[in-house]
Amino acid sequence: MKEPGERGSKKSQCSVAVFSPQLATIFLILNFTHFRHFKLEILNSMKYYVLAGEASGDLHASNLIKEIHQIDPKAQFRGFGGDLMEKVGMTVLKHYRDMAFMGIVPVIMNIRTIKKNFQFCEQDLLAFKPDVLILVDYPGFNLRMARFAKAHGIKTFYYISPKVWAWKEKRVHRILKYVDEMFTILPFETEFFAKYNYPVNYVGNPLPDAILESKREPDFTKLWSENKLLQKPILALLPGSRKGEISVLLPTMIKAAQAFPEYQIVIAGAPNMGLEFYQPYMNGLEVPILWGKTYEILTHSRVAIVSSGTAVLETAIMNVPQVVVYQLTPNWLFIFLKKFFLKTRFVTLVNIILGREAIVELIQADFTLKKVVHELQRIINDPENEKRMLNDYKDMMVKLGEPGASKRAARLMVEKLKR
Repeated sequence: MKEPGERGSKKSQCSVAVFSPQLATIFLILNFTHFRHFKLEILNSMKYYVLAGEASGDLHASNLIKEIHQIDPKAQFRGFGGDLMEKVGMTVLKHYRDMAFMGIVPVIMNIRTIKKNFQFCEQDLLAFKPDVLILVDYPGFNLRMARFAKAHGIKTFYYISPKVWAWKEKRVHRILKYVDEMFTILPFETEFFAKYNYPVNYVGNPLPDAILESKREPDFTKLWSENKLLQKPILALLPGSRKGEISVLLPTMIKAAQAFPEYQIVIAGAPNMGLEFYQPYMNGLEVPILWGKTYEILTHSRVAIVSSGTAVLETAIMNVPQVVVYQLTPNWLFIFLKKFFLKTRFVTLVNIILGREAIVELIQADFTLKKVVHELQRIINDPENEKRMLNDYKDMMVKLGEPGASKRAARLMVEKLKR
């Protein structure tokens, strides 16, 4: 065998001399064709229509968009969402604050606005002609848009499944019918959808990435001085992001917090809701409200009272002991819905993920001033109870999976669109 670089015979040299021009031409043609197709693939960037109807959806959709941009820098994004989605390059046509109607009465009162939102979205979706419609939770609006997209031949991805395993399980049949790919963030959802022979793409939970990426070491002096706060430990109030829940929850939250005068009460303000909205529900007190600083507030908090929802999971990831509260009006409606529609023992994701009560849930009739104060005392005055809760948080973090969920979801979506 000849060593690399060793000259061959004259015959072989002659053969190369005769055929090398033809081979070179073929090589150039093949490579030009490959380059042309590669270039076209880059130029033909995808068009994404994204729908998010809540603050949490805005957060997760913005991180997803950011990761898709890393793969496809020329990708175009358009849809409904919030400030965070707009910051990463999406054209936001409707802000989620104008779509957040929760409960039967608010929906009935705003039925014309809701209908107009649907019509506008349908028309704009057809005009934009996206490669895919990406729906982010918010099932009341998004499942109807999934049906519309299916009828018009538009591929539909669902990122962050509606909680059909807990509430309105019949919606799963609409998901099976109208959604092409489901990207889930909770480990038990894979098994749930398997009951319906519907394979899903489990990507892990994006919330730890979003929170831990922005988490900083506490700097109390800076927080106190920049926000004109008293130099006391903080008792944080997270009353939600919807007008209805804030108006119901905040007055009792503040009264409960006042039972602990050694603490500074700080409210995490909802985006685009000013001081004038909060004042009627603050019992005539001047309580500091900080906007856009929820994670900073939690970083410096000793304890928190939190409205049931994504904020409970956020507070747990930030390792802050908490009392969870919620109330729908009227109470009889919740009792009816819970009896016939609620499929899980718990309401909060922390407890559902763990399969046990890590956090006390003061929901509906249990949401009283006396009970909120009692649970706060159990956290503040009982080190063993607090330690138990924080250990439960550690177990929850293990179950949430490896970091990088947004990146995994983006990569999978782009790969599936290229097939």
